[in-house]
Amino acid sequence: MGYTSVVCVKQVPDTKRITGNAMREDGTVNRAALPAIFNPEDRNALEAALRVRDEHGGTVTVVTMGLPSACDVLREALERGADRCILITDRRAAASDTLATSYILSCAVGKLKPDLVFCGRQAIDGDTAQVGPQLAEKLGFTLMTYMEELALEGREARVTRNIGNGRETALARLPALFTVMESANEMRPAAMRKIMKFKKARAPMEIANSVKTALGVSATPEALAAETSRRTEELAARGLLIDQWNLDDIGARLEWCGGAGSPTRVNRVQSVVLAGGDYREFEPTQASIGQLVAELVQDHTIG
Repeated sequence: MGYTSVVCVKQVPDTKRITGNAMREDGTVNRAALPAIFNPEDRNALEAALRVRDEHGGTVTVVTMGLPSACDVLREALERGADRCILITDRRAAASDTLATSYILSCAVGKLKPDLVFCGRQAIDGDTAQVGPQLAEKLGFTLMTYMEELALEGREARVTRNIGNGRETALARLPALFTVMESANEMRPAAMRKIMKFKKARAPMEIANSVKTALGVSATPEALAAETSRRTEELAARGLLIDQWNLDDIGARLEWCGGAGSPTRVNRVQSVVLAGGDYREFEPTQASIGQLVAELVQDHTIG
């Protein structure tokens, strides 16, 4: 018995490389000022879905919402073993908070009719951990958060959850959504054969943008359309076309998307500057280590 799995992933700014330009005055993240990466725990969610397919059969579809540049994480997902990837991109979805994002994702995921949905526990650019639970509610799926281990038998899932000060095991009926912890697994490396193949995978909007660059500003609309169509058909024939959906494709109500569907408002942004204090260096010798320990005990830092 195979399971149809959907994994929701996100391309996020690398918060380990924060600069002074990371935030705009309105409190939103200046994504252009930071390198973009695959959200770490979303990789764990992808690995969890791949392990289900390896053990039970089925398919793994990866969905992301964002600009065409978000296809970078979709290509990585294909390289690591995903069967299909879908980009949801639409200017009308701009400025979506977690509520609007979960609604848009629910419209897309609902079209796929999965047995299992996997999300990372949270994204490092917001740390709200809201999208997964909100998505489960909108889909009407059983929700299991903080997943570390998963066992499936028929339409029942046995889940081991990390609850902070311990672990618990719970049963869930499918369809179900799981938010996955970093401690759940270690992401498999991408296969070189898949890297060489899927590095050329493109979404339709990426193809259109590359055609504009290649043909230049003097190209006629007819020429642009013809070349875009030719490249799209070529990639589709080779299994390298990334599906692309907009809000109309998924039947989303516009008043629930983007800024219109986002009640979140930033009240205040505060910059925190960590200033360094005095420090001392100790030589890596037995005597110096003994002196350091003695001072820490005297200061009641330890002991």
